[in-house]
Amino acid sequence: MENPDRINLFSFQGKMKVLHLSWIAFFITFVVWFNHAPLTLAISESLGLTREQLKTLLILNVALTIPARVVIGMLTDKYGPRLVYSWLLALCSIPCFMYAFAETFTQAAVARFMLGAIGAGFVVGIRMVSEWFPARQLGTAEGIYGGWGNFGSAAAAMALPTLAIVIGSIFGTDDGWRYAIGITGLISLIYSVIYYKNVTDTPKGSTYFRPKNLGAMEVTSKGDFVLLLVMKIPMYAALALLAWKLSPAGVSMLEQSVVLSIYVGLCALYLFECWKAWQVNCEIFEKPVAEIHQYKFKQVAVLNILYFATFGSELAVISMLPLFFADTFGLNPVMAGLVASAYAFMNLMSRPGGGIISDKFGRKPTLLVLTAGLALGYLLMGYVDSSWPLAFAVIAAMACSFFVQAGEGAVFAVVPLIKRRLTGQIAGMTGAYGNVGAVFYLTVLSLVSYQTFFFVIAGTAVLGFVTLLFLEEPEGQVAEVLPDGTVTMIDVT
Repeated sequence: MENPDRINLFSFQGKMKVLHLSWIAFFITFVVWFNHAPLTLAISESLGLTREQLKTLLILNVALTIPARVVIGMLTDKYGPRLVYSWLLALCSIPCFMYAFAETFTQAAVARFMLGAIGAGFVVGIRMVSEWFPARQLGTAEGIYGGWGNFGSAAAAMALPTLAIVIGSIFGTDDGWRYAIGITGLISLIYSVIYYKNVTDTPKGSTYFRPKNLGAMEVTSKGDFVLLLVMKIPMYAALALLAWKLSPAGVSMLEQSVVLSIYVGLCALYLFECWKAWQVNCEIFEKPVAEIHQYKFKQVAVLNILYFATFGSELAVISMLPLFFADTFGLNPVMAGLVASAYAFMNLMSRPGGGIISDKFGRKPTLLVLTAGLALGYLLMGYVDSSWPLAFAVIAAMACSFFVQAGEGAVFAVVPLIKRRLTGQIAGMTGAYGNVGAVFYLTVLSLVSYQTFFFVIAGTAVLGFVTLLFLEEPEGQVAEVLPDGTVTMIDVT
C-alpha cells in the first residue's frame, strides 16, 4: 500500500506512476523541442545557413510556444491533461519529421516555428501533478516533474551528436543529423499512445474542477482585470519582436508588407482577447465576488516576471551555449554540445531541490534567495572569456544553472496553489512568460556580444527580485465549487 504522506521515487503505483509517466512525457517534449541545439553546426553546414539565419532559427523555436502555452493551458483545464498531453505529443511529431527532411532555410524555419508548440507540454503536466499530490508535497512533486523532464534538453545535447555521427557512419552520409531528429519525432508519436493508455486526470473518486468559461482567464476584482490586460501586452510584444527580426531590418525572411500585416493582426488579436476577457469577467463590475472565491491576480503577475528571468534565460542559454563554447574556446561541435549540456544537466537535482526547499522553508523566502543567486550567477557568466580555463567556465555555467532551475522549481511550487480550476491557465500564462523572456534574450543576443547578453539577464533578475517583494505567501485554503454547487475547500499550506 502506497503511503500518502511519502514520495517514494522507486514506486510505480498510484500518484507516483502518474508523476513518472508525466515527467517522461515532458522529457520527450524537451528532447524534441531542443533536438536542433546540439546539432546546429551540422545543420548549418548541411543547409548552407548563415550565422544570422542560425540565430533566427533559435528565436523561431521558442516563438509559437508563447501563444501555445496559453491555449494549451485553457484546453487542459477544460478537457483534462490526459487527452491534451497525448494529442500534443502525437501532433508535434509531424513538424519534427518536417524539420528532419528540410532542404532550405525557409522549410527549416517553418518547421522550427511549428515545433515551438511542443514546448507547451510542460503546462499540461503541471495541472496533472497538482491533481494527484497534496499541497505539502506539491513543490517537491512539481520540482521532480519539471527538473527531470527539463533534463530532456541535456539528454538531447549529450546523445544526439553522437547518434548523428554513428548513423552517418553506418549509412555513409553527412546527414546523420536528419535521422537523429527523425528518431525523436518517432519516440514522441509512440509515447502519445503509451501516456493516453496509462494515466487518468485525477485519483479515483476525485473531482476535476473546470473553469466556468474557456475564452479567457477569470479574475475576481476590477484592479485584477486591468492587470490581466496589462500582463498580456508583453506576450504580443514578443511576437512583434520576432516579426521585426524576420523583416528586412533583420534576416529579410519576410517582406515589409507582410511584417506590417503581422503587426496589425497582433493588435487586432490583442483587442479581441480584451473583449473575451470582458465577456468572461463583466460580472465583477456589477457586483463584488464573494471573498471566499477571490484570488489575487498580482500573485500570477509576480510569478510571470520571475519565470521571464528564470526559464526565459534557460531557454535562451540552452539554445546558444554550444555556439558560445565553440566560439569562445574553439571546440568542435560534438565537444561543444557535450560541454554545454552541463548547464541543463543540473536540472536533475536543482529544480526538484527548489521545490523541496519551498515545501520546507516557505515559497517566498526560497524565491528571494534563489533570485538573488540567479543575478549573481549571470553576472559571473558575463566575465567568462577565452582566458578562462574551460573547466572553470563549465563550473560557472553549472553554478548559474543551479539558481536558474531551482528558481523555476520554486515558481511552480506556487502556481498550483493560487486557484485550482485555473491551474492550467495560470501555468500557461506563467510558462508563456518564460518564452517571452527567451525571445527577448535571444533577440538581445543577436545584437550584442555574449558578455553583454549575460549582463542583460543579470539585470532582469534584479528586476524580478524587486517584483518578488510583492508576492504573498500562499496559506490557508482556497474554495472550489463542485458541479452540484457544493463548495469544497482545498488546503494550500
